[in-house]
Amino acid sequence: MAVSAGPAGARRAAAVLTPLAAVAAAHIAPAATWLPAVRRRLPGLAGVGHPGHVALTFDDGPDPESTPRFLDALEALGVRATFFVLGDGVVRHPSVARAAVRRGHELAVHGWSHDRPWLPAPADDARAVLRAAGAVRELTGRRPLWYRPPYGILTSGRWAAARAAGLRPVLWTAWGRDWTAGATPASVQAAVAAGLRGGGTVLLHDTDRMSAPGCWRATLGALPAVVEGCRAAGLSVGPLAEHGLPPAGPAGRRASRR
Repeated sequence: MAVSAGPAGARRAAAVLTPLAAVAAAHIAPAATWLPAVRRRLPGLAGVGHPGHVALTFDDGPDPESTPRFLDALEALGVRATFFVLGDGVVRHPSVARAAVRRGHELAVHGWSHDRPWLPAPADDARAVLRAAGAVRELTGRRPLWYRPPYGILTSGRWAAARAAGLRPVLWTAWGRDWTAGATPASVQAAVAAGLRGGGTVLLHDTDRMSAPGCWRATLGALPAVVEGCRAAGLSVGPLAEHGLPPAGPAGRRASRR
């Protein structure tokens, strides 16, 4: 049977499509936090902490080839960092994740896998984030505190998933653009320096799992200059746990009121 193309048919189509459009908009609108201009208006979400400190963070690991090299480099620099790990990577490479914790670093949640959440799937989001948080807790014996969604796309479903898991979403204030094929140590260091201020959170990657093959080498090469640049500016460098951000949940809300 043909569908009427007249005014009545158009009204019926609009009545069906309008609620779907509203659901889609409510799902994806919060993802605007990926944009720098939006993050600047939300300093807590961007990871702005103590003005004398810089939080150093890495996404997408653990990776058995590259992550241990970052652990060695950070130890040589006397720096600890926060690693936003993928749950499926933790399960596949537990020894690498344990090594990061043993060497004083903090594990946070990047999700279970590195997918793009274009379609609303709140139940799936909740399961994935809870599963990843559980994998980190089982491996470390500690409840993770922070959550950064892949690509920084923080949909309404992922906001709710983080809340259900007791995680505080933290994005970034500066990044190295280190996922591209053309990244070099100099380009990574320059990109970080361009956006870095006291109290900022730096986003880098300790693996090329979701990026151009071998691009992690540029990040590794830039790491000494990034750290020394912070120190030359009188800024200490460390994990989010030392950055002055209150965690999610009742304890975090009490701390934020002090």
